[in-house]
Amino acid sequence: MKIDKNIIKELSDYLKEFNLTEIEITEKDTKIKVSKNNVSISNQPQVVSNLTTSSLTSDNAQAIKSGTEITSPIIGTAYHAPEPGAKKFVEVGKKIKKGDTIMIVEAMKTMNHVPSTQDGIVKEICVEDGQPVEFGQTIIILE
Repeated sequence: MKIDKNIIKELSDYLKEFNLTEIEITEKDTKIKVSKNNVSISNQPQVVSNLTTSSLTSDNAQAIKSGTEITSPIIGTAYHAPEPGAKKFVEVGKKIKKGDTIMIVEAMKTMNHVPSTQDGIVKEICVEDGQPVEFGQTIIILE
């Protein structure tokens, strides 16, 4: 595939002219995406981090969590119990097995049970009951 450098130059100029961070053009089976300060690999999850090693201090070193993280499979609202006032699915110190429901994430009025991906003991519950969660956000840490 031959890429026309003039198109990339033109798109780069548009980024500056209109103060954009990203621009994309698609023609037939060719797709060109130009962005500022952003690295993207096709078909791979994108991870952007503003944390530099020089900014890592002993205060925020405690924020680094150890253990096995279980993440939210979808965007929605996290609930610790099947209904208000009911017994929670998990609590800190409870031993759980792979496949056990650890939380419910509500998305578009649908209650989605989130299963544990591993066996372990609940070390930390990272989200509050009724708190919004993002895809990939850590919701529980296991020992």
